[in-house]
Amino acid sequence: MPSDFKPSKNEDEYFLLQDAELIKAQRAKLDAERRDAARKAHHMKCPKCGADLREQEFEHLKVDVCPDCRGMWLDAGEIDLIGKVHDHAVGGFIRDLFKGLRNK
Repeated sequence: MPSDFKPSKNEDEYFLLQDAELIKAQRAKLDAERRDAARKAHHMKCPKCGADLREQEFEHLKVDVCPDCRGMWLDAGEIDLIGKVHDHAVGGFIRDLFKGLRNK
C-alpha cells in the first residue's frame, strides 16, 4: 500500500461504528459490575442502622431482624402470608414474634 493511502469515508464510518459498539458494550459491562457491587454492599443490611440482618424463623415465616436496632423487615409477599393465616393464629404469631425479639 502506498504511504499516501487514505481510507475512504465508508471505512472511517465502519471503524467509528465498531468503536462506538465496543464502547457501548464496555459501558454496559461496567454498569452491571457497579450494580452488582452496590447490591452486595447492601445485601442483608439494616436500612435503618446498617448492621447485618439475621434471618429468624417465626411460625411459617422467615423475617429479617436487626440485632442492633431491633428492626424487623419482611420480604415481598410475607405480609400477604400473615393475612392469610386464621385470625386467632395471627394474634399468636405476633405475640410470639415480639416475645422472641425481646428474648434475643
